[in-house]
Amino acid sequence: MYIENILNYLKKQDSSKRPDYGVPREWLPQDYEGIVKLSGKYIFVNPYEFGKNIFETIMSRRENDRDYLLPLSRIEGESKSNWIEDSVIYSAFLRMTTAFGHKNPGSFNPYFKGDYTEAGTILKQIFLLPYLKKIGINTIYFLPVTKYSSMFKKGEVGSPYSIKDFYKISDEYHDNLLVGFSVEDEFKAFVEAAHILGMRVILDFIPRTCARDSDLILEHPDWFYWIDYKELENYKAPLIDELAFEQPSSDNLSMMYSNESVKEHLKKFKFAPNVTDPEKWGNFVNEYRGKKSFLDELIKEFGVITPPGFSDWINDNQPPWNDVTFLRMYMDHPREAKKYLKEDQPPYVLYDVIKSSIMPGEEPNKDLWDLIANIMPYYNSEFGVDGARLDMGHALPSELEKEMIKSAKRTDPSFSIIAEELNMNNDGKAKDNGYDCFLGNVWWSEPRVDEGWTKKLIYEVLPNLKLTCFGAVETPDTPRAMAREYGKDFAIQATILNFFLPKTVPFINSGQEIFELQPMNLGLDNTEDGRYLLEPSDPMYGKLAFFDYYSLHWNSDDDMLDIIEIVSKIRMENLDLLRHGDIKYLFKDDKDIVALFYWDGEKGILILSNFNYKEHKNLFVDLGYYTWKEKHEVLWKIKNRHYFNSMWNVGTTMEVILAPGEIYIAQIE
Repeated sequence: MYIENILNYLKKQDSSKRPDYGVPREWLPQDYEGIVKLSGKYIFVNPYEFGKNIFETIMSRRENDRDYLLPLSRIEGESKSNWIEDSVIYSAFLRMTTAFGHKNPGSFNPYFKGDYTEAGTILKQIFLLPYLKKIGINTIYFLPVTKYSSMFKKGEVGSPYSIKDFYKISDEYHDNLLVGFSVEDEFKAFVEAAHILGMRVILDFIPRTCARDSDLILEHPDWFYWIDYKELENYKAPLIDELAFEQPSSDNLSMMYSNESVKEHLKKFKFAPNVTDPEKWGNFVNEYRGKKSFLDELIKEFGVITPPGFSDWINDNQPPWNDVTFLRMYMDHPREAKKYLKEDQPPYVLYDVIKSSIMPGEEPNKDLWDLIANIMPYYNSEFGVDGARLDMGHALPSELEKEMIKSAKRTDPSFSIIAEELNMNNDGKAKDNGYDCFLGNVWWSEPRVDEGWTKKLIYEVLPNLKLTCFGAVETPDTPRAMAREYGKDFAIQATILNFFLPKTVPFINSGQEIFELQPMNLGLDNTEDGRYLLEPSDPMYGKLAFFDYYSLHWNSDDDMLDIIEIVSKIRMENLDLLRHGDIKYLFKDDKDIVALFYWDGEKGILILSNFNYKEHKNLFVDLGYYTWKEKHEVLWKIKNRHYFNSMWNVGTTMEVILAPGEIYIAQIE
């Protein structure tokens, strides 16, 4: 086992080494038996002793006859992919989630070159597993772990979404504590450790775009679009004044292609360098194959460059995506666009081209499609990964999207696939295409309390979904829950509530549990001002984890760890009731109250939540109306947003007074 190999390595290291490796107090197991040094509010350990203790604790739970590098469903003898509905998901970004100033906890230094890697690593993510297990997490969702580019970076470091190689894990996630181990070995050890603890692993895959200096370029330059390098400075999505903010369609193509800015845009594109000069390209490949950097030389030799990506919505005000470029899904132009183009038009990027799900060509790039369709099966077979989120799958050619899903399911019927679909109305389509879950927009609706969206989401939208979505009050792309109106009160209330909503999977974004304020990205429902929420004196001020080295504010003065642990336990103890019980929506006419009652004829779960942050609410709950019982035992589990194990014996009706922003959870018999 890979985890056993690392454990044996840790055992051989110097156990007498003084404790000089700082760790957040949240990471230290309650039963830790190693030497601990306290310095102010900081904790220091011997890193090898610390790692050995955690690895031994994990290994003590393994069963010797099991191969934990298999997907967990195979280990457990299951064959269905609907396990995602029972999940409590923790979203982690390897570079950020376990980043910490180990040498000097008050000063995070990602460029530190000593024995300790201060940026996040796979090894440290294993260190974090007992912490996640304790609070009830059973599924780890990783942002991309693949090799990414540092060219055209938007901050200090490259984005995990600017992928250089779909089939390689980034060496950035190797930990200097481990000498002689490959990053692939370390990731396999992580999967084994997670599976031993009964936790599944989901990865994020991005098949529509890649890094502008992708490793694929040398072998397949015709899989990319190219522009004259001299045009790069002025390259952007063309604005079309005659059209609104809309998607390309048969109705607007004529107007789009007759627009002068579009005509000028098309002139920027060139044929691939292997087409313009095959012999020169062959010599270039022979010289630069296997080298880390080649794009600068390619520009000098051929005068062309891969263009930045942009939105497939016409007149979107997003700036160009400078760190990624589109892959060429078809070897010809979109079928409906050909009549508007000159015969010698090179392959180009435009709204209809990149929205190939509705504007396909006639010649699929079959070899590229085969490579893309094999990504999920590869990580499932090679690393035992249990599921994936498919980024922008709905924008891919529909045949390719379906083949990717079918290919993954052929390899492993229990492989669960999440659609990056934000529109709740597309739930049926996502289900028909084979997805097991979708992202949805709970993160958008839920914070809009005063606009009435919270109530509408829970009472009207969620009950009618055909497919489960994420119960996420925040995601890696959105503002933090703490940054929303009503701040901490809202963050606690929504986090608790999302464990009990219908048709949802509870989703905790890394840092949410310690009230992290700074967003990781500004991609959804945010503005540029959203990155300046911390105090200017904070070392993380203005930084975005997608593009900068970022360390969460561990050793927090306040957190939701206990409450998440409690609600996770309540949810798992009542999972069958929450999934299959009869659900009643109470107080429909009160815009401030979210009140749900799950009942199966014998027992129930009652959720009462006041989304008015200024006024108390007096509620008279008529339990007998729903249970047909004259007496009830009401065991309050959450009250005042704290654990509250108190029994009430009531008749048919009970009175409850909710303070502003308060949420109560009770088990009913």
